Amino acid sequence: MAGARKPSQADKEIESGLVRDFEAALSGIGQELGPGPFSMNDVVALSMLKQEESRLPPDDANKIMPFQYVLCAATSPAVKLQDETLTYLKQGQSYEIRMLDNRKAGEAAEASGRLVKSMFRLLFHDRGLQYSEQQQQLDGWRWNRPGDRILDIDLAMSVGLTDPWANPTQLNTVEFLWDPAAKSTSVFIQVHCNSTEFPVKQPGGEKDVAFRLQIDTFKENKNGEYTEYLHSGSCQLKVFKSDEAEEKQKMDCEKMEKKSPREREEYHPSRETTLFTECAPWVEMPYANNSHSPGFNSSHSSFSTGEENERLVRPRLTIYLCHKSFQLSVQQQQKNENGESNAVLLVYRAIYLDELTTVELIEKIAQLLGISPAQITEMYKLGPKGIHVLVSNQVIRNFEEEACFLLNTTKAETNDNYCIVLE
Repeated sequence: MAGARKPSQADKEIESGLVRDFEAALSGIGQELGPGPFSMNDVVALSMLKQEESRLPPDDANKIMPFQYVLCAATSPAVKLQDETLTYLKQGQSYEIRMLDNRKAGEAAEASGRLVKSMFRLLFHDRGLQYSEQQQQLDGWRWNRPGDRILDIDLAMSVGLTDPWANPTQLNTVEFLWDPAAKSTSVFIQVHCNSTEFPVKQPGGEKDVAFRLQIDTFKENKNGEYTEYLHSGSCQLKVFKSDEAEEKQKMDCEKMEKKSPREREEYHPSRETTLFTECAPWVEMPYANNSHSPGFNSSHSSFSTGEENERLVRPRLTIYLCHKSFQLSVQQQQKNENGESNAVLLVYRAIYLDELTTVELIEKIAQLLGISPAQITEMYKLGPKGIHVLVSNQVIRNFEEEACFLLNTTKAETNDNYCIVLE
């Protein structure tokens, strides 16, 4: 874990921005409550009523958020008060997120020295798209950008992280452990996709998709697993190429300058930082049961730690495939009793399987062949006496470790579909 750092000028500016945001959130509350005295519980209740519906249980309505996440990027001034704030990010640029512990002194002292786990997810902001189109859209992005990730951590700039990890099958998710008592946890994220890659259809045309960056935080249970839920927060983002993001912010500022002071009161003022608002936890958390995250590994950053929970570091199954397109014709000098002769060098490519499913295997083979997974309509394994066995999840689970196969591909005569036979 990196050591604590002294507060910099940027730290002071962020703290000042947080104070201004808090004061703005409380402005007018005295008038709403009337001239009489009021308690802090009333203040919290009123501020929570102004937040976006979070689907949290009613008992949580009056609680101060145990954690606060602050994205060091300015919000747009052209968002109405009834809508969630919007922040423009530059594709591929590193942005800092401060992880702050807001728990009461006694509660924080009791948890001192105990790590928590936070999971970052880049989702579609529209909840309908999250469930209806998100996986399909993300899969399409994966095949257009092989080897890239959607969400990454810039480890060189981050402070206070332990065991950061990115699962290779979830390109939009990263996670790490951190100590809330350290008061210096700073995570730098990079978003490598942009909003124009996921257009949303609407009457009259298409618009750029808005993303939701969500953070879910858990603490360790009695069994040493980070599954005990603590808190969730999210913010709305749009991501563009560098010059486009700057132009969007500039246009929004110019738009607001043309409005009257009274009209501007209907919009969120632009803030130097973006505060995450409390939200419901993400409903699908397939990696929340990991008791210890083993390491971080992606195409943009690399980090590795420890040997425990090795199944998450190494693939569950490795097989080798050879296809005609992988072969290299070489003039290889071989001395034998018949003299010199030409030879063909067979080149095998490694396939690493984590889920042991036909969907995963088809995706990996399609990536090797440079085609879409949808083009592979049939897949068989050559069995005894030359029979063709349909490849299923159960068949894949019975593959031997480091088994070798020749890829026999047959293209359909009427379309671009393929039949794959593993010989």
